[in-house]
Amino acid sequence: MVSVKVAALAGFTALFATAAQAADMPRLLPPVELPPVVEDFGGWYLRGDIGMSNQRVKELFNADYALNRSVDTAQKSFDAAPLFGLGIGYQFNNWFRVDLTGEYRAKANFKGLDIVRNTSNVAFTDDYTASKSEWVGMLNAYVDLGTWYNFTPFVGAGVGMSYNTIHDFKDTCATVSVCTGGSVATARDASKWNFAWALHAGVAYKVTNNFTVELAYRYINLGDAITGDLVAYDGTNQRYNPMEFRNITSHDFKLGVRWLLDAPMQYERKSIELPPLMRKG
Repeated sequence: MVSVKVAALAGFTALFATAAQAADMPRLLPPVELPPVVEDFGGWYLRGDIGMSNQRVKELFNADYALNRSVDTAQKSFDAAPLFGLGIGYQFNNWFRVDLTGEYRAKANFKGLDIVRNTSNVAFTDDYTASKSEWVGMLNAYVDLGTWYNFTPFVGAGVGMSYNTIHDFKDTCATVSVCTGGSVATARDASKWNFAWALHAGVAYKVTNNFTVELAYRYINLGDAITGDLVAYDGTNQRYNPMEFRNITSHDFKLGVRWLLDAPMQYERKSIELPPLMRKG
């Protein structure tokens, strides 16, 4: 009977010691689930662009050229002109995005000069003046080439349509003696739809998680343009002979901004330090 009491007392003493030791140990914290790390990309964005055009035309053509012995185009140049664009796009991941843009290219003044020899081999000149504007819609795709200190170089390409308009075309013959009935021929304004394509290169700087600024170069092919029917120097018009501007291209420089509409939140992983294990004795 004594041995049973001794055993019970020993067991109770051991249980009390274990509980006391457990009370001295730090309580383990429940596991904490951290939010997943979200990559800094993805989502719809709006964009706006301003810039300057630097345009060229490969060739001028008029049906009356065939009536002369030779026609040599000595000058065919455009002045620089501003451009303005808006668009909406989607950033698929951290290196690929697309956008749809609409752009107005303001009037660029044109100056041209033809040196003409007629069938009698008499040389004279035609001076041309006009202006040209366009509405352009493009679908563009870009590849971002990596980011360093918030700077991201990129390249891209685009396809679309261009609505080209020639305004106030005037042909002045400098040698009045060979220009029957007067020295000036004119044409009404006219417009033409064309397939357009572009190549892009530039660098973007991320100001905030939502806001990015771009500096970009673009080569764009705008297709052709055409005037209205050209009325001859004497006021008559014996044939349909508009002036054609063939293969218009431009080297554009643009400053753009992008605003990401649904930029994801970013989280930082922080380690949780448990209190040190304390032992007695």
